[in-house]
Formats: sequence, C-alpha cells, structure tokens
Amino acid sequence: MPRYAMVIDTRRCIGCHSCTAACKIHNELPDDMVYNPVTTVGPVGIFPNLSLSFLPLLCMHCDNPPCVDACPTQASQQREDGVVFVEDSKCVGCLSCIMACPYGARHHNHATGTVAKCDFCKHRLAIGKLPHCVATCHQKARIFGDLEDPESEVSKLVNGNRTVRLLSELDTQPSVFYIY
Repeated sequence: MPRYAMVIDTRRCIGCHSCTAACKIHNELPDDMVYNPVTTVGPVGIFPNLSLSFLPLLCMHCDNPPCVDACPTQASQQREDGVVFVEDSKCVGCLSCIMACPYGARHHNHATGTVAKCDFCKHRLAIGKLPHCVATCHQKARIFGDLEDPESEVSKLVNGNRTVRLLSELDTQPSVFYIY
C-alpha cells in the first residue's frame, strides 16, 4: 500500500499560481473557495538586495489528522494510503473539522452546506495520474509520490534534503514536506 506525500521545493516556486488555478478549475470550486493558495513572503532584505519567496499551502494530509477525530458523523476520513477526504453524503456542515484543522485547509461550501478540502485529487490517483496541482507545475516545484517507496522521487527528496513540515510541534505528522 502506498503512503502518498508531496514535497514542495520553495526554491523552485515562482508564485505563478498555476497550481491554484488548475485546482480551482478542475474541482469546479466556487469563487470564494481555494484549496491551494500560494502565499507571498516578503520582500525581505534591504534595498537593493531584496527577495521574495512563495509558500504554496494545501491540506497537509496528516498522519494524525485532528480534523478526522473532530468529525461527529465520520464524514472526515483517512484512507490507508494517507489521503484525508470528506465524504459529502455524511457531512452535516457542523464545521467541527474546520475548527480542528490547524492549517486552515478546510472550507465551508455555502452552496452545499458541507465542508470541502483538497483530497490529493483522489479520483486521479485511482487512475494512476498526478494531482492537478502537481501536473500543472511547470517549475517542478511540486513532487508527489509514495513516501514508502525508497526509489520514489518523494522518498529520495525527503530523505536526501533538509525538509520541514508546517507546525510540526503539533504532532499532526503532515504528509506535505517543504524544501527551503
């Protein structure tokens, strides 16, 4: 069984937002909902030596997801491969999972009354394709694969580089790793 993870190489990200646009279009998200925002950090430094960096955000698909534990209807679930998702038919829109997520990665869909989030494009994974955000990243800043496979690019990057996970002190064990 694979254990899916994503590595985001912030050194390669140019802040083009193609990942955001691809996700929004392919998931047909409402105007007020973004699963994949890219945050601009900076400018940093003193003129003329200024720099910008970009921090792509998304659901962290935690190994220990507080959102799943917070859901009273078991609509928030985690598959064996690590993908965290919301089963729409079970969601009553109580927003408990939104409050439990320390990453702000869950969104109330006002049109349906349910909660929605990134699910690593599980429908694409089922047919052997990459998530839309990864497939559209022309800078190759997003790398996706099986963390358990020592030959996968994701595994090699996590084990061969200094990576960080956001809010690691919370012990949620995110499956999204960043290279700086």
